[in-house]
Amino acid sequence: MAILKIARMGHPVLKCKADAVKDPTAPEIQHLINDMRETMADAGGVGLAAPQVHVPLRLVIFEIPETRLGEDHETTEELVSQVLINPIVKPRSEELTGGWEGCLSVPELRGAVPRHTNIHYQGVDEKGTLIDREAHGFHARVVQHECDHLDGVLYPMRMTNLTSLHYISEMRFNSGDLPPIGTS
Repeated sequence: MAILKIARMGHPVLKCKADAVKDPTAPEIQHLINDMRETMADAGGVGLAAPQVHVPLRLVIFEIPETRLGEDHETTEELVSQVLINPIVKPRSEELTGGWEGCLSVPELRGAVPRHTNIHYQGVDEKGTLIDREAHGFHARVVQHECDHLDGVLYPMRMTNLTSLHYISEMRFNSGDLPPIGTS
């Protein structure tokens, strides 16, 4: 396994729509997934998309901390760490909720981003097994954020008010402000 270089905002690979993965079980895809896991862990992220490591394929990984899953999940083990290949994401309602986001490709910054509160997503995992889930809250936010990378969208492009875009080192929160929600 290897730690891969993370593309930063402005790199062409982050601006394009990624290609479908033809064979999710191919050895090169398995190798990529392992390298992405190691890279994400090294960088301290909760999610990573293949374009972020200079590979324009429709593949994301994420690890939702159990403390962020909420009480609406029957089992947390299968949600804590997920590979999602060729994902399709659909909102379950028009309801949006704002939340702080960061990104390994936009280092040292955070911004308030509106996201769908409830989503449905499908895809396959690294074994080719169908993934078909509902997601809410932080889980839904992470899936939407990572899948945006597959269409050339970075979180600042989703922000409705750029006055909330801040360097982490400069952020000071008053009571009632939203805390940072993690990096992906």
